[in-house]
Amino acid sequence: MAEARDLMQRYCDGDAGAFRELYALVAPKLLGYLVKMTRERALADDLLQQTFLKVHRARAAYVRGADPLPWIYSIAHRTFIDETRKHRRAVVRVGEVEELPEVPAGLTGESEDRRDEVRGDPEMMRAALDALAELPAQQREAVVLTKLDGKSVAEAAEIAGTTVGAMKVRAHRGYEALRRLLGKSEARPAGGGS
Repeated sequence: MAEARDLMQRYCDGDAGAFRELYALVAPKLLGYLVKMTRERALADDLLQQTFLKVHRARAAYVRGADPLPWIYSIAHRTFIDETRKHRRAVVRVGEVEELPEVPAGLTGESEDRRDEVRGDPEMMRAALDALAELPAQQREAVVLTKLDGKSVAEAAEIAGTTVGAMKVRAHRGYEALRRLLGKSEARPAGGGS
């Protein structure tokens, strides 16, 4: 993306306005990626901010003339992995569930954070998200990047720090696993009985 490349170069040259423009250009799609990976909007927001802080700190390592989007996505991906590892080591909290804050709704009645989501059968969407959550992390990432975020296999491989061949295998295995998982959920009788 030429615009992102130009903005990143201007930012590296000290143009603070270019960073604001780059953020406005990249943040919405990057946030979407992080929400799909974490399945938690608040955590995705935090990871987005951490990602751009890391971009700021690492801007001297940016290869001038290169498309900055795969580089930024790689930073976001590594930030997500770090957060996942931290959660695995975290102590489990026991106690009352905190009440969630009320989310403001738009004119259509949908919450602002769900305005851009694909509409469809809510049960099927929940089943698809649950099935996606059951996938191993690498397969889930491959499906999110290639199908949900619309990245090419080459872009997804660069973001994940792997080869194109490995990304193809991960994506294929992820699609097959989703088909199996969703096939099982469709085969269940209504009411969940056996």
